[in-house]
Amino acid sequence: MSELEKVVVEPEFEHTSTVIWLHGLGASGNDFEPIVPMLECPNTRFVFPHAPEMPVTINMGMVMPAWYDIKTLDWSSQDREDETSIRKNAELVVDLLKEEHDRGIPYDRIVLAGFSQGGALALHVGVRYPHTLAGMMILSAYQILSDCYDDEAEKANKSTPILFCHGVYDDMVPVMMGRAALDAMVMAGNPCEWNGYKMSHEVNMEELFRIKEWLQDALI
Repeated sequence: MSELEKVVVEPEFEHTSTVIWLHGLGASGNDFEPIVPMLECPNTRFVFPHAPEMPVTINMGMVMPAWYDIKTLDWSSQDREDETSIRKNAELVVDLLKEEHDRGIPYDRIVLAGFSQGGALALHVGVRYPHTLAGMMILSAYQILSDCYDDEAEKANKSTPILFCHGVYDDMVPVMMGRAALDAMVMAGNPCEWNGYKMSHEVNMEELFRIKEWLQDALI
């Protein structure tokens, strides 16, 4: 069983699909819970895990909810993200996927989603998962451990659809980093969709409407 505490929104009707949604750095699983009703997925269970708390180097070593340590603000650094904490917490996300499968939900009825740092980990786990998922939603995020992708990517998710959404004015995760992740997945053969929005490092209503449509296509 996963060690992660989580916020769960149970489906209104029969449980036939699941969305596992990872929050951003310093946030919590409560962040996206309020939007569930507007997504109109009555047969979908939404799981919002809380990241473990750990010291984060770029925030002066302060302890906060984080999916992995970020060592520098330099996007060009090969050692920007801490590989040890990425791989450790990726296993906790894998445990969440297995838990939903044990509930009787086929893997191809599970969407793995995340915002910012959570989106980066969702993409990392999703492309490496040995069972085909329904899709991935990568929101205001980027690719981590990209040098390992060719050796570690699983064939099972080489054709899994991926939704990328990003603010074109994002001052936390530059839009070019989101585009780089998109380009890598397109090159790998995944059917990808890119949506840029006139916003910063956030989620707006236009984006949520597209998420709703995309989820309904993927799960209903």
